[in-house]
Amino acid sequence: KRTMTLIEKDGYQDSVYLNAAKIFQGIHSEKRKDRILVQYGGDSVAPMLTFKDERSQRVSYELAFNALKYQDLLEEILLDSCVYPCQSIPDESTSLLVVMLYDLQDRKFQAREIFEEEEHVAEVRKIECYLYSFRTKLAAALARCRIKHGALSVECILPETVQKQEQRASALPLCVWVNTFKISLEDVFRDLQKAAFTKVESVSDFKHYTYCMDPHCHDVLLFPSSLKKELINLDLFTDYKLILQ
Repeated sequence: KRTMTLIEKDGYQDSVYLNAAKIFQGIHSEKRKDRILVQYGGDSVAPMLTFKDERSQRVSYELAFNALKYQDLLEEILLDSCVYPCQSIPDESTSLLVVMLYDLQDRKFQAREIFEEEEHVAEVRKIECYLYSFRTKLAAALARCRIKHGALSVECILPETVQKQEQRASALPLCVWVNTFKISLEDVFRDLQKAAFTKVESVSDFKHYTYCMDPHCHDVLLFPSSLKKELINLDLFTDYKLILQ
């Protein structure tokens, strides 16, 4: 049985959405004035980012950059569905709208799992309720976009250069450093075995839940790249006993 904490496919904590939106506000692609259909408000002041921990920081940046990667598609969905513009949502909240839309479609428009101990952020909950109330229209708009582009998935809508970069990245194994200040290699092997991972000799032996030692660094483990989201939710990672490089 694998020990999990918060799984990204069930959504993020409110603070992650808020930080991701602030990051996205500063990195989103600016269009020519005659082509601007989605307004993002002013961003003259650098946003204040407050992260609970290293993992929160990492997923906030990942979410922001995923939204950036699909910015054109997300804007098209918002406009095509008539969900945007909305008088009750100011331009300063558009980044949050886009970031949360990316996550909503990534969850196949399913509701987010809310944790009781989670800090409540009113702005995030407002945008979440707004998007979820229009989930059918948003899903239909996404389907129309895929048909328009002849794409089997949203990944196929990305520019060819980006798709090739992602294919190359996905072929590389994940490098994980064993924090020997907190745990021994033997205990890592034991805990991974309990989580149903099998140690193999080399990368060429990789199947799904497998890993191997780095042939050059004895405190580095290699995993299939497809396991990234599952790995980072293991207690070994959330307790910083294993560090993703």
